[in-house]
Amino acid sequence: MHYVYILRSAFEPDRHYTGITTDLRARLARHNAGEVAHTSKYRPWTLMTYVAFSEEAKAFAFEKYLKSASGRAFAKKRF
Repeated sequence: MHYVYILRSAFEPDRHYTGITTDLRARLARHNAGEVAHTSKYRPWTLMTYVAFSEEAKAFAFEKYLKSASGRAFAKKRF
């Protein structure tokens, strides 16, 4: 499975991060341990939502959409 996920910073609640992984628990642990440079200064992170995909291409396409302006508006309204 491929997971597209959205995290929210507990330190700065208006800060979000969208990513993709095949191991959601391990990836969240890496974010909270400060091992991801882009997210280290806004930790700890909480998982807002995730979507599981069986096809890698669809997961990457959805992640790309969520990082677009219309995708961010969709996520803000729905999640």
